[in-house]
Amino acid sequence: MQRQQRSILGIVLLTVLVDMVGFSVIFPLFPAMLEYYVGLEGPDSLLGKLVSILSRIGGGPLAVVALFGGTLGSAYSMLQFVFAPVWGALSDRIGRRPTLLVTLAGTAVAHVLWFVSGSFLVLMAARVVGGAMAGNVATASAVVADVCAGRERAKGMGLLGASIGLGFVLGPAIGALAVRWDLLQAWPGGAAIGLNPFSAAAAAALLLASTNLAWGLTRLPETFPVERRRRTVAIAPGRTIRPLAALRQLDYPGVRQTSLAYLLFTIAFAAMEFTLVFVAVERLAYRPDDNMWLFVFMGLTVTVVQGGLVRRLVPRYGERWVAARGIGLSVPGFVVIGLARSSWTLYVGLALLSVGSALVLPCLSALVSRYTPDDQQGLALGVFRSSGALARAVGPLLGGILYWRLGSWAPYHLGACLLLVPLAMALTLPPISARALAAEP
Repeated sequence: MQRQQRSILGIVLLTVLVDMVGFSVIFPLFPAMLEYYVGLEGPDSLLGKLVSILSRIGGGPLAVVALFGGTLGSAYSMLQFVFAPVWGALSDRIGRRPTLLVTLAGTAVAHVLWFVSGSFLVLMAARVVGGAMAGNVATASAVVADVCAGRERAKGMGLLGASIGLGFVLGPAIGALAVRWDLLQAWPGGAAIGLNPFSAAAAAALLLASTNLAWGLTRLPETFPVERRRRTVAIAPGRTIRPLAALRQLDYPGVRQTSLAYLLFTIAFAAMEFTLVFVAVERLAYRPDDNMWLFVFMGLTVTVVQGGLVRRLVPRYGERWVAARGIGLSVPGFVVIGLARSSWTLYVGLALLSVGSALVLPCLSALVSRYTPDDQQGLALGVFRSSGALARAVGPLLGGILYWRLGSWAPYHLGACLLLVPLAMALTLPPISARALAAEP
């Protein structure tokens, strides 16, 4: 790998890491955040009345917090769903560098808003801005496709997935550690500008985002030169904000099926992701530090598998084979977690699920890239990532509702049943076309 290629990949990997930190940093904070904002704004506020209504309907306090967490996660991911194809298509037209720099600056702004979120409304605004900017993972994927050709793309996407896994480790860890420092205690007057008990976590995330922006400004070259950009507009400008419409226009064999398989897989995974903390608290009386280690274990497992195992399996067996086995391995992981009544069974289920999911994402994203012509990589990968963002918008809310109404087993056992559909889709994906193979080095 050339030096410039390593530098480009480094910036891209940091970008998706920062996105995942922004997404996952609030995981351990959900109970405390709900208590803080209800206490701050009072039971007569909109948030207070909503919590009161949910508590009366049923499910208990913990289930209400699970639903609250799912709502916050959904707001972030819904904006990512809308904007992923927008940033991807824009990068096909004006280039990767300017698109990434705009979104990196926007990510920093989102963390500034969180830092001064003295009201629940400002907190939601921060999540909305952060989710919209996190759609840049589509452009980051396109950069990987630009600098990695053929089956090298699976390795590049594996590194991208490993960076996501590392962000999944760092986010909850940063949240759990930073919440110990309440900046209001050191500066009580900071409440006037919106300082809150979670500002330290926002400051840590802002530091990462600012570092990423500075690195991109000084070291990121353009990877998609003018001569490779599309000369005509294949999709009308107004339609790029409609990801499902864009998916219908990407009429290349395998693209739609792969994106839909990813959508269904990620719905089940996101439902698990957002209810895991509450399962551990309810069944095993886990504290915040114990919950942090759950995410650390999952993230490290994903990072190791995507950073090492994927790059060895794909050249030997191909992306379709590896993706199908990853989904198949995730099914018993869901079942075991749904049955877990001890720490060791919980970790066994997490190990199966983490390894399985780590095999799925880089292989499916590499397949979409290889199914698509070079001049539409940004849009195709934008639609693909948008499918995942839609799943992360639906999954947490669905998981919270299932947990709230049916019990802690529901997101896992029903999720295992749902996974059988993307498993069948992965097993029937078409091969890479002869044209695409001939164009690869």
